[in-house]
Amino acid sequence: MDRSELPLSGWGFVAAAALAMGTAGIYQFGWSSIRLPVGARLGVAEPALGTVFTLFVVFQTLGQFPAGWVRDRYGPRLPLLVGAACMAGGFGLVAVADSLPVVYAAYILGGVGVSSTYTVAVNTAVKWFSARRGLASGIVTMAYSGLSFAAIPVIRGQIETGFQATLLVLAVLAGLASLLAAVVLRDPERADTDDPTTDTATDRAWGWRQAIRTWQFWLLYLVFVLVNGVGLMLIGKIVSFAGVLSFPESIATASASVVALADAGGVLLGGSLSDRLGRRRTTAGSLLCCGLALAGAVFLGQRGHPLGFLGLIAAAALFRSPPFSVFPAMVGEFYGKRYSSENYAALYTGKLFGGVFGGTVASALVVSLGWSESFLLGAGAVMLAGVLLLFLRPVETASESATNAASEA
Repeated sequence: MDRSELPLSGWGFVAAAALAMGTAGIYQFGWSSIRLPVGARLGVAEPALGTVFTLFVVFQTLGQFPAGWVRDRYGPRLPLLVGAACMAGGFGLVAVADSLPVVYAAYILGGVGVSSTYTVAVNTAVKWFSARRGLASGIVTMAYSGLSFAAIPVIRGQIETGFQATLLVLAVLAGLASLLAAVVLRDPERADTDDPTTDTATDRAWGWRQAIRTWQFWLLYLVFVLVNGVGLMLIGKIVSFAGVLSFPESIATASASVVALADAGGVLLGGSLSDRLGRRRTTAGSLLCCGLALAGAVFLGQRGHPLGFLGLIAAAALFRSPPFSVFPAMVGEFYGKRYSSENYAALYTGKLFGGVFGGTVASALVVSLGWSESFLLGAGAVMLAGVLLLFLRPVETASESATNAASEA
């Protein structure tokens, strides 16, 4: 296809992907504002509401691989149409739900929709960019939490008095954003990318079966589990932790907002810096800083410093999020662009185990160890992830390894 025939430039495709990604993110980051009104309407207890989020995480994670497989072979349109229908249907079903099982079904449906939209959106930058891949990935990934930062105050202000209307508006917005992306997005021919130069790694076309045979994949997988576990614990429990520390309600509410905002800023900053400093160095350094910031937040929280606690929680969220923009680019560089969607989706299944840690395991730790101790354990886990990344090396084929060894001799 001649580039002049494309409906948008590479950056235009990034903008369309970011819009779809942002509306998808409301399912995850907006749940804290939706859950209490749902519980009040249906008269259900907290543990049952927690299961809603768990089901969402499971289906949002497992749905990515089939969506990525389809996208790599048939293009982005079909997964985005599925995403549009499922996300609109999920919010619409919550709006009319009269029982908890209906809410479960709604968030399962929404999770499938988010998985389809997410895997197409996040890999659009990988498909179209080489030289500025980290920045482009950061812009798309930033939208996942960034749009929620703007939407959460509106949702909280409207949902108490207009529950059904608010959910139906979200349904329309989520459906239209993915539908728009389905109309305009497409994957490039080799000559359509922003960088005509190629290298051996970029030319690879390794599928997931080849990727999982490399030790680099499993190191990234373990890091992804740890990053998601600590991140979901932070997202899901920070408001409660602030309450346990006897901080004002305003601090508890602000902590949820700053986590979403800092998460968005971190993926953009991390993606951009990785283009200059390198993927491994950027992510390893950011995760080590995340652990230090989270431990510092616990220290100040125990000593009754709410503003310091809030600032360090924001820093922890900022430094925790760069892997979500860097890892898609890194996977594309390690295993090639052609099957980047399915390969990143395979890596993304680590979120499932991270969700178990951030939800069920974290709750058990809080009960057995205490709130501060559990968050300190999370700080140690994310620092471990940073240390592990220091050992990461690019994937080499046997011929490349032999060539490199000969050149070093």
